[in-house]
Amino acid sequence: MNGIDMNVIVAKSAGFCMGVRRAVNNVLNLTTVEENKKICVLGPLIHNKQVNDMLRKKHVMIANSIDDISGEICVIRTHGISPQKKDELIKRNVEIFDATCPRVLKVQNVIKKHAEKGYFIIIVGDKGHAEVEGLLGFTNENGMVVDAVDRINEIPSHVQKICVVAQTTQNYETFKKIELLLKEKYSDCVVFDTICGSTSERQQEVIEMAGIVDAIAIVGGSESANTMRLVEISRSTGVPTYHVETHNDINKKDFSVFQKIGVSAGASTPNITVHQVAECLRSIEK
Repeated sequence: MNGIDMNVIVAKSAGFCMGVRRAVNNVLNLTTVEENKKICVLGPLIHNKQVNDMLRKKHVMIANSIDDISGEICVIRTHGISPQKKDELIKRNVEIFDATCPRVLKVQNVIKKHAEKGYFIIIVGDKGHAEVEGLLGFTNENGMVVDAVDRINEIPSHVQKICVVAQTTQNYETFKKIELLLKEKYSDCVVFDTICGSTSERQQEVIEMAGIVDAIAIVGGSESANTMRLVEISRSTGVPTYHVETHNDINKKDFSVFQKIGVSAGASTPNITVHQVAECLRSIEK
């Protein structure tokens, strides 16, 4: 050890995206304005344990299903929900507060418009992810999720025209590969690149960062799709990559062998968490 602190570079895009910041701020404001009402979120507001724990301390409960809803106000989380689930909420006569990310709302509208025109909807995304499950509900049961190139072969043979959209946090390269193959296979193929600009920016920044650092730390929840996508992209560059949820997960011995470390984070990672990780890494003596 020579007593020199670690050189740490933090990605400009790291931290809350617009949709997440909007949702968290709105729900926090809701706890103040409606402090006498019970508030619950249908599923975690965002995929970040620290934020959801903070909301619980402010008495915002998480309902794992519609049957679990016990509050007077139900918050629709950033990932959105299907129109069928929204109808169920309306029937339960609870006050609905919609915190769906505007980017997700845009994808929902594209799907709804083209499903009504008879297009078979292809959603390039992670099967079972909350956002994707919500999007499927807008297809009028005339669509499917494609999470890999080889799944294109599972598209029903009767399909003649398709509309392609992406989960907002999808890997850009994966989306483009699937888009190219679908355009070759179908003459009537309309494609909407609905990957959030923030997601694309983060992914590109990680790729560029990999060229100038010795290792990369990706900060965020293990259930966050966009965080794990960054981990996947970073590792694909060959640069040693470490996934941490908070600074408490950092093993300084692992990082002490490096000269320069890059830090990036998922869209649901609070800026304070990114800052704490960066400061912890900077404190490592080389």
